[in-house]
Amino acid sequence: MILKDKTLQKVTSPMAKAGQKQEQDVAFFLRRAFKDHPNVFVINDFKFTHNNETAQIDHLIIYTYGFILVESKSITGEVKVNEVGEWSRSLGNKWSGMSSPIKQVELQQKLLREMLLENKADILGKVFGIQTGFGGRSWDNLCAVSSNAIIHRETIPKGVSRQLVKTEFLVEKLHKIMRLSLDMIKKVNLFDTRAYFNNEELESVTSFLMAQLKPEILESDKTENITSPATQNISEIKTDSLLECKACGEKSDYSPQYGKYGYFIKCNKCDTNTSMKIPCLSCNSKSTKVSKKNTTYTLSCTDCTSANVLIS
Repeated sequence: MILKDKTLQKVTSPMAKAGQKQEQDVAFFLRRAFKDHPNVFVINDFKFTHNNETAQIDHLIIYTYGFILVESKSITGEVKVNEVGEWSRSLGNKWSGMSSPIKQVELQQKLLREMLLENKADILGKVFGIQTGFGGRSWDNLCAVSSNAIIHRETIPKGVSRQLVKTEFLVEKLHKIMRLSLDMIKKVNLFDTRAYFNNEELESVTSFLMAQLKPEILESDKTENITSPATQNISEIKTDSLLECKACGEKSDYSPQYGKYGYFIKCNKCDTNTSMKIPCLSCNSKSTKVSKKNTTYTLSCTDCTSANVLIS
């Protein structure tokens, strides 16, 4: 399931354009592979702040057994890594050093783990009075480079080589790391001894992470408009005229949240969860989609292309 798509920025330099194109390519393969998978969640452009430090993870994958961080890197020439982990790349006929994307993603992982551990009580709670945590879950990092890059694997340290993958082989590599059985839609493989998240824990982890998303910069001269024509003319409608608790009918005293099945409201009076995905207000079609930008939730219809603000 894709929790957050890649956000396109208006960039001008050739290097920035190439970097964004590489992230788009990786996001495309992840979407094709996991958009309908109930046990794999993908957050593209996961930017968060913890302990006064900010990190941006190109692609964060949360699945039954843990987490995988993927760093996208546009490299169209050759790439080498020496025995101490120092990277170099070719630009035309010249070689130059470059920062290690593996070290970069390791720092991002460290901050993410610290944030999750500090909030484990709120995220995972207790089971039979025992404080649960994130112990035993898998943590993996990968660097996805451009498909036309030339990788000198014969001289790259084995540990780095295992983390370095061309974009078209990324999904295959992810399947080998995750090792999800075919029957995992209904249950966990009883013969797998890895620590795992159950469905409720996965929902709690992903909801917590989505709540940490740092607001995007929305200045018109910095962000490319990638919305459909329908969402450019959004009808402002009061929240209480659109959403209400399915149990008690409450129309205002609720909080928006995200879970395994998408965006929903949690009633503060009766604790009932109600999906934000409602039929289109214009044509009554059920082919609708809820999206979030900062604190605004929008309902868009794919049939009549209308859009309405649910919460702002």
